[in-house]
Amino acid sequence: MSVWTFFKRATAGVWRLIRGPKKLTFGQRLVRFFKQVLLFFGLGHLVYAVLLTWLPVWVTPLVVSRWFEYLGTETRIYKKWTPLEKISPHMKEAVICSEDHLFDQHFGFDVDAIKKAIEHNKKSKRKRGASTISQQVAKNVFLWQGRSWIRKGLEVYFTLLIETMWSKQRILEVYLNVAETGKGIFGVSRAAKIYYGTTPDKLTREQAAMIAAVLPN
Repeated sequence: MSVWTFFKRATAGVWRLIRGPKKLTFGQRLVRFFKQVLLFFGLGHLVYAVLLTWLPVWVTPLVVSRWFEYLGTETRIYKKWTPLEKISPHMKEAVICSEDHLFDQHFGFDVDAIKKAIEHNKKSKRKRGASTISQQVAKNVFLWQGRSWIRKGLEVYFTLLIETMWSKQRILEVYLNVAETGKGIFGVSRAAKIYYGTTPDKLTREQAAMIAAVLPN
């Protein structure tokens, strides 16, 4: 049996299971509808995550949110996808040092940083985050902004998903292209052009450090 044949039979079996009997009451049809919606989104985000293993991330929920926010104003959205190999090594080092120095060692979460953030937030009104680069990519690419427990729970799921499906290099590449680096500015490529009039591959150590410094804000 070919992989394609197996996939078609498995999909048809799942659909028959969700569809259920042909004659259903209103309540049963409503339950079936919600099952179909969950199946659609469940398979949809997995397919999307697989596609993003290779494809550029052109649009994110944050970009859409900012577009509506700036609608009717003079602020524009600046975004350009740049492959990782065309971004200065200084930029890669700068974001890892400033945002997530254990990036190459953890599986999406810095447990020690999370513990320290919890202890700090108990004593201080100024809250401290402990998000890794992987968590920020999961939030920016798949989710909305906010601090609700639902979003944080989904962030954990999507962080584990991309850590499983993507390489560390791919996660870093996406981060450097989707991170908000200024008002209406997304990605280090546009930041390099707007702030320093240069290309991302020519960023100096000092310039990269300055761009990385604005990311937490």
